[in-house]
Amino acid sequence: MILIWTFRVLVIVLGPSIGYFQFMPHWQGALLGLAISLLVVGIEYSLARVPLVQIVLGLLGAVLGIIAGGLLDFVVGQLGQQAVVGFWSDFSLLVKILLAYLGLVLIVQKYAEIDTVDQKLLSAWSKQRGENLFLLDTSALIDGRITDILKTKFIANGTLLVTRFVLDELQRLSDDQDGQKRTRGRRGLDMLSKIQEDGYLPMRIVDTDYADIKEVDQKLVRLARDLKARLITTDYNLYKVSNIQGIEVLNINDLAQALKPVVLPGEALHVYLLKEGREKEQGVGYLDDGTMVVVEAAKAMIGKRVEVFVTSILQTSAGKMVFSRLKNHRE
Repeated sequence: MILIWTFRVLVIVLGPSIGYFQFMPHWQGALLGLAISLLVVGIEYSLARVPLVQIVLGLLGAVLGIIAGGLLDFVVGQLGQQAVVGFWSDFSLLVKILLAYLGLVLIVQKYAEIDTVDQKLLSAWSKQRGENLFLLDTSALIDGRITDILKTKFIANGTLLVTRFVLDELQRLSDDQDGQKRTRGRRGLDMLSKIQEDGYLPMRIVDTDYADIKEVDQKLVRLARDLKARLITTDYNLYKVSNIQGIEVLNINDLAQALKPVVLPGEALHVYLLKEGREKEQGVGYLDDGTMVVVEAAKAMIGKRVEVFVTSILQTSAGKMVFSRLKNHRE
């Protein structure tokens, strides 16, 4: 951002100098150069807020307008009437400019309708092929486990969708001054690149945006409903809101919870003891999935890997806790 503003200031500063030395060595030349440089920077600043797809479509509309003007040139030339040809030669440039402007404005104004048609075609295409649409949110990309899930083929027979506004959010995070946010944003972009490289499922960038909605999560919910797509997330609040609105959501955290190994009383486990427990002489360790294991009479074994036997299991809102005893203290 600083680099862009540096270039803008440079253009504004150089404009009067170029106008003075190139056009006329007078204050009028400097003023003309300043006006042109301000106009160029103003156009660039305005276009920076416009999605690239709209710019491309606008240019396409302008080209079509110019082509239409060229066809009129040919038609008028074939008429052979001197009066018509004379009139056209006087106003042909103006007509071509107006047609180019008309083509540009019409396509930009109708972009939302074109985008709606694209959504319907995408939804109908996937339905006809019996495939699912999976819409990835920002949290799922930053989390990163989606790449492993795709690798195992748990999610298959479909197309992954990533929206332009999710990409923009990741880009903003990766450019943030806060180091933690910057790391999260770059991780999300890295995961996106990895998904493309692995190619376990085809991925498509969706340019659909909703100008009347500011929140990214609300845009995702709206798009998932419009496309009849399944939303992939790790965001609990987005998960609840989507469920309320009847949108099918695949919560990666729910999948991870469901895949945790079942531990039963009497079962033997190997665990590394990291720290003391709350009660006297307790040692605490963790299973590979993060489940806390409390070991009675194991304070002296902290810092070692031990074999224990499960005595009981406690399910709390924060997760599962396993209580156990050392092998040589089994009752």
